[in-house]
Amino acid sequence: MFIAGFPAGPWGTNCYVVATGPGAECVVIDPGKDAAAGVEQVVREHRLKPVSVLVTHGHVDHMWCVAPVAGTYDATAWIHPSDRHLLADPMAGMSPETTQMLLGGNHTWAEPDDVRELSDLAELELAGMKFVVDHTPGHTEGSVTFRSPYAQQDVSEVMFSGDLLFAGSIGRTDLPGGDHAKMLRSLAGKVLPLADDIVVLPGHGEQTSIGRERATNPFLHDLDQDL
Repeated sequence: MFIAGFPAGPWGTNCYVVATGPGAECVVIDPGKDAAAGVEQVVREHRLKPVSVLVTHGHVDHMWCVAPVAGTYDATAWIHPSDRHLLADPMAGMSPETTQMLLGGNHTWAEPDDVRELSDLAELELAGMKFVVDHTPGHTEGSVTFRSPYAQQDVSEVMFSGDLLFAGSIGRTDLPGGDHAKMLRSLAGKVLPLADDIVVLPGHGEQTSIGRERATNPFLHDLDQDL
């Protein structure tokens, strides 16, 4: 599996381009603000063809370029139905400070031409790869993670965690649609049961692993002690 990740935009949101190898179809995950140029560079350098855009949740820093990227490559966008409204109305998921900052510009939003909805434990076959969807509400009501088999370098899977889990931290729950109790249930039900060797590729910051976070992440440690 080929994975190219890069931080994009003022929020440093990690965008990932995933394929079986050079010259193949690919999947783009979370193309946020200013991510389109980075996607184009990866696609050109590795001769890839985007066929799907996966969205971990509807916050604007993760979906700003979903419509442009999907439109450029005639790709299908995938999002959980609870966050789908944010594709056309991202202001509904923003803090007042972020909304005020963005209102200074002239921004218009619209769904991509082809949008499909995700469901918990769905198995997507895209670009020759399999992605298992886990619905993980808490950061937003429609937050999801994507897990894909890896089977290289003693790694069984990679998990694209969005803003559910970071290296040493977890996603905030104080924005519209956030719910701390649901976040804890998602972490307990969808993260703690996973194998330690799974590599976590988060929406912000450095990559980590389930084992590392189980051992060092204070939020998971406290949750594990409560179970």
